[in-house]
Amino acid sequence: MSRPQIAVDRNSPVPLYFQVAEQFAAAIHRGELAPGDRLDSELRLADRLGLSRPTVRQAIQHLVDKGLIVRRRGVGTQVVRVEVRRSVELTSLHDDLLRSGQRPSTSVLELAVVRCPPEVAAALGVAPGTEVQHLRRLRFADGEPLAVMENWLPVDRVRLTIDALQRDGLYGILRAGGIRIRSAHQLIGARAATGAEAHMLGERRGAPVLTMTRTGYDDQGLHVEHGAHIYRATRYSLEVSVAER
Repeated sequence: MSRPQIAVDRNSPVPLYFQVAEQFAAAIHRGELAPGDRLDSELRLADRLGLSRPTVRQAIQHLVDKGLIVRRRGVGTQVVRVEVRRSVELTSLHDDLLRSGQRPSTSVLELAVVRCPPEVAAALGVAPGTEVQHLRRLRFADGEPLAVMENWLPVDRVRLTIDALQRDGLYGILRAGGIRIRSAHQLIGARAATGAEAHMLGERRGAPVLTMTRTGYDDQGLHVEHGAHIYRATRYSLEVSVAER
C-alpha cells in the first residue's frame, strides 16, 4: 500500500474530504503515487487520518470522479494513469504522446484498399466507389488502450504498411513521404461507446467517448486524409485556447 503524508486542518473552511482528496491528487501528479499503486481501505484511511469513514469515502469518490483512481473488485482502490491532455492543434496523437513523455504503441486492426463510401468520398473530394486506402488502429499510451482510429487516404499519395504504422504515427509516415498537412477541418463530439468499442478500450458498454473527425489538406490545398477517431473520455481531454478578436 502507498501512504503519502496527508494532513488535515480542522479549523480550515475547506471541507475535510476535499483536503484529503487534493493531497492525494497532488501526490499522484508528483509521481509519489504511481499508476497501479493501491491505497489503503476506507477503514484504514479513516483510522490513520482520524476521520469518519463517510468523509474518507467522499474523498475517494471525488478522486474517482476526477479519473485519478479506480475501484476494482477483488483488488481495491488503485491509481490510474493521468489523463492525456491534447491541445486542439494540427498534430498527431502519436507525436503528442511522445512529446508528453508517454510511450505510444499501435495495433493495426485493418489495412486494405477499399471502395470509398459516399460520406468519406465527399470529405476526400473523390467520387464514391473510388479506391482508397483504409486503416483502423488501436492506439495505446504506456500500454493502456486510449483510442480507436480509422483513416482513409487516396492510394496515389503514399503507400502504407503495417510495419510502418506500428512503428510510426500516420503523420510521421506522411512527412517521410514528403507530404505535410498544413490545414484541416475538424469536428469534435461525444457519444456512448458501443459494446465492441468498449471492449477494445477497456471500458464498460455505454461509457462516454470523445469523437473527432478530421480532413487534412497539404500546402496546395489537396486532400491528404480523412479520419474518424474515438478516445476514452476517462483518459483523454482536448484543450482549446481562445482569444477575443
